[in-house]
Amino acid sequence: MKELWKARQALVEHALEEELAKTDVLDAQLRASMTYSLMAGGKRLRPILLMAAADAVGEDGTRFLPAACALEMIHTYSLIHDDLPAMDNDDYRRGKLTNHKVYGDGIAILAGDALLTLAFSVILRQQDVSSDALLRVVEEVSCAAGAEGMVGGQVLDIRAENRTISMEELRRIHMGKTGALFRAALRSGAILAGATEEQLTALTSYADHFGLAFQITDDILDVVGSAEDLGKPIGSDEKNHKSTYVTLTSLAEAQALARNAADEATAVLDVFGAQASFLRDLAAYIVNRKQ
Repeated sequence: MKELWKARQALVEHALEEELAKTDVLDAQLRASMTYSLMAGGKRLRPILLMAAADAVGEDGTRFLPAACALEMIHTYSLIHDDLPAMDNDDYRRGKLTNHKVYGDGIAILAGDALLTLAFSVILRQQDVSSDALLRVVEEVSCAAGAEGMVGGQVLDIRAENRTISMEELRRIHMGKTGALFRAALRSGAILAGATEEQLTALTSYADHFGLAFQITDDILDVVGSAEDLGKPIGSDEKNHKSTYVTLTSLAEAQALARNAADEATAVLDVFGAQASFLRDLAAYIVNRKQ
Protein backbone atom coordinates (compact mmCIF):
# COMPACT_ATOMS: atom_id res chain seq x y z
CA MET A 1 0.00 0.00 0.00
CA LYS A 2 2.75 2.46 0.95
CA GLU A 3 4.71 1.69 -2.22
CA LEU A 4 1.68 2.34 -4.42
CA TRP A 5 0.91 5.52 -2.47
CA LYS A 6 4.47 6.77 -2.97
CA ALA A 7 4.40 5.97 -6.69
CA ARG A 8 1.12 7.79 -7.17
CA GLN A 9 2.29 10.73 -5.08
CA ALA A 10 5.10 11.14 -7.59
CA LEU A 11 2.62 10.99 -10.49
CA VAL A 12 0.45 13.66 -8.85
CA GLU A 13 3.44 15.92 -8.16
CA HIS A 14 4.49 15.79 -11.80
CA ALA A 15 0.94 16.27 -13.07
CA LEU A 16 0.37 19.28 -10.79
CA GLU A 17 3.52 20.92 -12.15
CA GLU A 18 2.29 20.29 -15.68
CA GLU A 19 -1.17 21.71 -15.01
CA LEU A 20 0.33 24.87 -13.50
CA ALA A 21 2.67 25.23 -16.47
CA LYS A 22 -0.32 25.13 -18.85
CA THR A 23 -2.02 27.97 -16.98
CA ASP A 24 -1.49 31.59 -18.02
CA VAL A 25 -1.25 33.46 -14.72
CA LEU A 26 -1.22 37.25 -15.24
CA ASP A 27 1.00 38.11 -12.27
CA ALA A 28 4.33 36.52 -11.29
CA GLN A 29 3.75 36.94 -7.56
CA LEU A 30 0.35 35.30 -7.81
CA ARG A 31 1.90 32.35 -9.67
CA ALA A 32 4.63 32.11 -7.03
CA SER A 33 2.05 32.10 -4.23
CA MET A 34 -0.07 29.43 -5.94
CA THR A 35 3.01 27.30 -6.58
CA TYR A 36 4.36 27.78 -3.04
CA SER A 37 1.38 26.08 -1.42
CA LEU A 38 0.38 23.65 -4.18
CA MET A 39 3.88 22.21 -4.49
CA ALA A 40 4.65 22.16 -0.75
CA GLY A 41 4.34 18.39 -0.53
CA GLY A 42 1.70 16.69 1.56
CA LYS A 43 0.04 13.31 1.42
CA ARG A 44 -1.85 13.96 -1.85
CA LEU A 45 -4.55 11.82 -0.28
CA ARG A 46 -7.55 13.15 -2.18
CA PRO A 47 -6.18 12.56 -5.70
CA ILE A 48 -4.93 9.15 -4.57
CA LEU A 49 -8.39 8.29 -3.26
CA LEU A 50 -9.92 9.26 -6.61
CA MET A 51 -7.53 6.96 -8.44
CA ALA A 52 -8.02 4.16 -5.91
CA ALA A 53 -11.79 4.31 -6.37
CA ALA A 54 -11.35 3.92 -10.12
CA ASP A 55 -9.01 0.98 -9.49
CA ALA A 56 -11.63 -0.67 -7.28
CA VAL A 57 -14.17 -0.44 -10.09
CA GLY A 58 -11.71 -2.16 -12.45
CA GLU A 59 -10.17 0.79 -14.31
CA ASP A 60 -6.63 2.14 -14.24
CA GLY A 61 -6.93 5.07 -11.85
CA THR A 62 -3.92 6.87 -13.33
CA ARG A 63 -6.07 7.62 -16.39
CA PHE A 64 -7.83 10.26 -14.34
CA LEU A 65 -4.90 12.40 -13.20
CA PRO A 66 -6.40 15.75 -14.32
CA ALA A 67 -9.53 15.24 -12.21
CA ALA A 68 -7.36 14.00 -9.37
CA CYS A 69 -5.14 17.09 -9.55
CA ALA A 70 -8.19 19.34 -9.45
CA LEU A 71 -9.11 17.93 -6.04
CA GLU A 72 -5.62 18.70 -4.72
CA MET A 73 -5.96 22.28 -5.98
CA ILE A 74 -9.23 22.67 -4.09
CA HIS A 75 -7.74 21.11 -0.97
CA THR A 76 -4.75 23.48 -1.16
CA TYR A 77 -7.01 26.50 -1.56
CA SER A 78 -8.85 25.46 1.59
CA LEU A 79 -5.60 25.15 3.54
CA ILE A 80 -4.40 28.59 2.44
CA HIS A 81 -7.68 30.13 3.61
CA ASP A 82 -7.86 28.05 6.81
CA ASP A 83 -4.44 29.35 7.87
CA LEU A 84 -5.39 33.03 7.52
CA PRO A 85 -5.59 35.28 10.61
CA ALA A 86 -9.37 35.53 10.22
CA MET A 87 -9.65 31.74 10.35
CA ASP A 88 -7.23 29.49 12.29
CA ASN A 89 -4.35 32.01 12.26
CA ASP A 90 -1.59 29.42 11.78
CA ASP A 91 2.04 30.25 11.06
CA TYR A 92 3.22 26.89 9.69
CA ARG A 93 1.88 24.31 7.28
CA ARG A 94 3.78 21.20 6.15
CA GLY A 95 6.87 22.48 7.94
CA LYS A 96 6.92 25.78 6.03
CA LEU A 97 5.61 29.26 6.75
CA THR A 98 1.97 29.54 5.77
CA ASN A 99 1.17 31.33 2.53
CA HIS A 100 0.02 34.61 4.08
CA LYS A 101 3.19 34.78 6.18
CA VAL A 102 5.22 34.81 2.96
CA TYR A 103 3.00 36.69 0.50
CA GLY A 104 0.61 38.65 2.73
CA ASP A 105 -3.09 38.16 3.37
CA GLY A 106 -4.32 39.67 0.12
CA ILE A 107 -2.18 37.59 -2.24
CA ALA A 108 -2.83 34.46 -0.15
CA ILE A 109 -6.59 34.93 -0.44
CA LEU A 110 -6.34 35.48 -4.18
CA ALA A 111 -3.98 32.51 -4.66
CA GLY A 112 -6.57 30.33 -2.94
CA ASP A 113 -9.31 31.77 -5.12
CA ALA A 114 -7.21 31.14 -8.23
CA LEU A 115 -6.56 27.51 -7.31
CA LEU A 116 -10.25 26.89 -6.60
CA THR A 117 -11.37 28.25 -9.94
CA LEU A 118 -8.49 26.68 -11.87
CA ALA A 119 -9.54 23.28 -10.52
CA PHE A 120 -12.71 23.26 -12.63
CA SER A 121 -10.79 24.03 -15.81
CA VAL A 122 -8.43 21.17 -14.98
CA ILE A 123 -11.32 18.74 -14.50
CA LEU A 124 -12.49 19.64 -17.99
CA ARG A 125 -9.02 18.82 -19.37
CA GLN A 126 -9.77 15.16 -18.56
CA GLN A 127 -9.65 13.10 -21.74
CA ASP A 128 -11.34 9.88 -22.84
CA VAL A 129 -14.45 10.07 -20.65
CA SER A 130 -18.00 10.91 -21.58
CA SER A 131 -19.28 14.45 -21.25
CA ASP A 132 -22.04 13.13 -18.97
CA ALA A 133 -19.45 11.68 -16.59
CA LEU A 134 -17.47 14.92 -16.57
CA LEU A 135 -20.60 16.94 -15.82
CA ARG A 136 -21.47 14.62 -12.93
CA VAL A 137 -17.97 15.04 -11.53
CA VAL A 138 -18.14 18.84 -11.82
CA GLU A 139 -21.42 18.74 -9.90
CA GLU A 140 -19.97 16.40 -7.25
CA VAL A 141 -16.89 18.55 -6.72
CA SER A 142 -18.69 21.91 -6.77
CA CYS A 143 -21.20 20.72 -4.17
CA ALA A 144 -18.43 19.26 -2.01
CA ALA A 145 -16.37 22.45 -2.14
CA GLY A 146 -19.18 24.92 -1.53
CA ALA A 147 -21.90 25.83 0.94
CA GLU A 148 -23.26 22.26 0.94
CA GLY A 149 -19.87 20.85 1.90
CA MET A 150 -16.47 22.28 2.74
CA VAL A 151 -17.38 25.97 3.01
CA GLY A 152 -20.55 25.17 4.94
CA GLY A 153 -18.57 22.97 7.33
CA GLN A 154 -16.00 25.71 7.83
CA VAL A 155 -18.75 28.16 8.76
CA LEU A 156 -20.19 25.69 11.28
CA ASP A 157 -16.66 25.28 12.66
CA ILE A 158 -16.27 29.02 13.18
CA ARG A 159 -19.66 29.27 14.86
CA ALA A 160 -18.74 26.42 17.20
CA GLU A 161 -15.68 28.18 18.63
CA ASN A 162 -15.70 29.07 22.32
CA ARG A 163 -18.60 26.75 23.18
CA THR A 164 -19.15 23.09 23.85
CA ILE A 165 -21.12 21.41 21.09
CA SER A 166 -22.83 18.03 20.80
CA MET A 167 -21.30 15.02 19.11
CA GLU A 168 -23.88 15.34 16.32
CA GLU A 169 -22.90 18.98 15.72
CA LEU A 170 -19.24 17.96 15.59
CA ARG A 171 -20.04 15.23 13.09
CA ARG A 172 -21.90 17.72 10.87
CA ILE A 173 -18.96 20.12 10.94
CA HIS A 174 -16.47 17.52 9.82
CA MET A 175 -18.75 15.82 7.31
CA GLY A 176 -18.67 19.18 5.57
CA LYS A 177 -15.27 20.59 6.34
CA THR A 178 -13.21 17.41 5.79
CA GLY A 179 -15.50 14.58 4.72
CA ALA A 180 -17.15 16.25 1.73
CA LEU A 181 -13.98 16.36 -0.35
CA PHE A 182 -13.13 12.74 0.53
CA ARG A 183 -16.61 11.78 -0.64
CA ALA A 184 -16.20 13.79 -3.86
CA ALA A 185 -12.84 12.13 -4.51
CA LEU A 186 -14.14 8.59 -4.16
CA ARG A 187 -17.42 9.21 -5.95
CA SER A 188 -15.68 11.06 -8.79
CA GLY A 189 -13.19 8.24 -9.33
CA ALA A 190 -16.06 5.75 -9.37
CA ILE A 191 -18.12 7.83 -11.80
CA LEU A 192 -15.20 8.35 -14.20
CA ALA A 193 -14.51 4.60 -14.14
CA GLY A 194 -18.13 3.71 -14.96
CA ALA A 195 -19.15 2.28 -11.58
CA THR A 196 -22.46 0.52 -11.09
CA GLU A 197 -24.91 2.00 -8.59
CA GLU A 198 -24.00 -0.75 -6.12
CA GLN A 199 -20.31 0.09 -6.43
CA LEU A 200 -20.97 3.83 -6.15
CA THR A 201 -23.08 3.32 -3.02
CA ALA A 202 -20.36 1.19 -1.42
CA LEU A 203 -17.63 3.73 -2.19
CA THR A 204 -19.80 6.55 -0.86
CA SER A 205 -20.26 4.66 2.40
CA TYR A 206 -16.52 3.95 2.52
CA ALA A 207 -15.85 7.68 2.08
CA ASP A 208 -18.09 8.59 5.02
CA HIS A 209 -16.52 6.05 7.39
CA PHE A 210 -13.01 6.82 6.16
CA GLY A 211 -13.54 10.56 6.60
CA LEU A 212 -14.70 10.03 10.17
CA ALA A 213 -11.68 7.84 10.98
CA PHE A 214 -9.36 10.41 9.42
CA GLN A 215 -10.87 13.34 11.34
CA ILE A 216 -10.91 11.60 14.71
CA THR A 217 -7.25 10.69 14.17
CA ASP A 218 -6.53 14.34 13.30
CA ASP A 219 -8.07 15.37 16.63
CA ILE A 220 -5.97 12.76 18.43
CA LEU A 221 -2.76 13.90 16.73
CA ASP A 222 -3.47 17.51 17.71
CA VAL A 223 -3.12 16.29 21.30
CA VAL A 224 -0.48 13.55 21.18
CA GLY A 225 1.33 14.19 17.88
CA SER A 226 4.53 16.14 17.36
CA ALA A 227 5.00 19.39 15.46
CA GLU A 228 7.91 17.77 13.62
CA ASP A 229 5.74 14.94 12.27
CA LEU A 230 2.71 17.10 11.53
CA GLY A 231 4.61 20.02 9.99
CA LYS A 232 2.59 22.50 12.07
CA PRO A 233 2.17 23.33 15.77
CA ILE A 234 0.07 20.95 17.84
CA GLY A 235 -2.65 22.14 20.21
CA SER A 236 -4.31 24.41 17.66
CA ASP A 237 -7.79 23.09 18.54
CA GLU A 238 -7.28 24.00 22.19
CA LYS A 239 -5.85 27.38 21.20
CA ASN A 240 -8.95 28.12 19.12
CA HIS A 241 -11.29 26.76 21.84
CA LYS A 242 -12.76 24.08 19.60
CA SER A 243 -14.67 20.97 20.61
CA THR A 244 -13.07 17.78 19.23
CA TYR A 245 -13.66 14.06 19.44
CA VAL A 246 -11.04 13.98 22.19
CA THR A 247 -12.59 16.77 24.29
CA LEU A 248 -16.14 15.43 23.90
CA THR A 249 -15.13 11.89 24.87
CA SER A 250 -11.60 10.98 25.98
CA LEU A 251 -8.37 10.04 24.27
CA ALA A 252 -9.04 6.31 24.70
CA GLU A 253 -12.66 6.60 23.52
CA ALA A 254 -11.62 8.68 20.51
CA GLN A 255 -9.05 6.06 19.55
CA ALA A 256 -11.73 3.36 19.79
CA LEU A 257 -14.13 5.43 17.65
CA ALA A 258 -11.45 5.88 14.99
CA ARG A 259 -10.71 2.15 14.85
CA ASN A 260 -14.41 1.34 14.63
CA ALA A 261 -14.90 3.80 11.76
CA ALA A 262 -11.93 2.27 9.91
CA ASP A 263 -13.37 -1.23 10.40
CA GLU A 264 -16.74 -0.09 9.04
CA ALA A 265 -15.02 1.48 6.03
CA THR A 266 -13.31 -1.81 5.26
CA ALA A 267 -16.51 -3.82 5.72
CA VAL A 268 -18.45 -1.97 3.01
CA LEU A 269 -15.84 -2.96 0.41
CA ASP A 270 -17.05 -6.56 0.38
CA VAL A 271 -18.69 -5.95 -3.01
CA PHE A 272 -15.22 -5.49 -4.53
CA GLY A 273 -12.43 -7.93 -5.21
CA ALA A 274 -8.68 -7.54 -4.96
CA GLN A 275 -8.79 -4.24 -6.88
CA ALA A 276 -9.95 -2.55 -3.66
CA SER A 277 -7.04 -3.86 -1.58
CA PHE A 278 -5.41 -0.42 -1.45
CA LEU A 279 -8.55 1.10 0.04
CA ARG A 280 -8.80 -1.71 2.59
CA ASP A 281 -5.18 -1.27 3.67
CA LEU A 282 -5.54 2.51 3.71
CA ALA A 283 -8.44 2.42 6.15
CA ALA A 284 -6.39 0.35 8.58
CA TYR A 285 -3.32 2.54 8.13
CA ILE A 286 -5.03 5.90 8.54
CA VAL A 287 -5.85 5.44 12.24
CA ASN A 288 -2.20 4.61 13.04
CA ARG A 289 -0.61 7.46 11.11
CA LYS A 290 1.73 10.00 12.71
CA GLN A 291 1.00 12.90 10.35
